[in-house]
Amino acid sequence: MKYLFEVRIKEGHTVEEYADAWVRASELIQQHPGARGTELRRKIGEPDKLLAIASWDSKSARDAMEAEHDPRIDEIIRSAAPFVEVTPLGEFEEPEWVVKPA
Repeated sequence: MKYLFEVRIKEGHTVEEYADAWVRASELIQQHPGARGTELRRKIGEPDKLLAIASWDSKSARDAMEAEHDPRIDEIIRSAAPFVEVTPLGEFEEPEWVVKPA
C-alpha cells in the first residue's frame, strides 16, 4: 500500500530543510517490519510543493509502526513542523491490475 501526502514549504524555508528531516525520519521508519521505502517528488511548476510517498506491505504494518510512537521520529516531525504544511492525501492499495499500452 502507499501512503501519500502533500508537503508545502513555507516562505523563508527550503525544500532541502524538509528533505533533511524526511531522510532522518525515514531511516528510522524503514527499520519497521513491512516498510518498503519512501520518496519525495517535487511538483512541476511549484518547487515549494512536494509529494511524499511511503510504501508498505500493508495498512496494518504501517498502523503498527504508528502505534509504537517512536519518540525519535516524533521529535524529527516536530522539528520540521514550523516550516511546512502537510496535507494527507490518503492510503492507497496496490492496484489489482494495471493497464499498459503495448
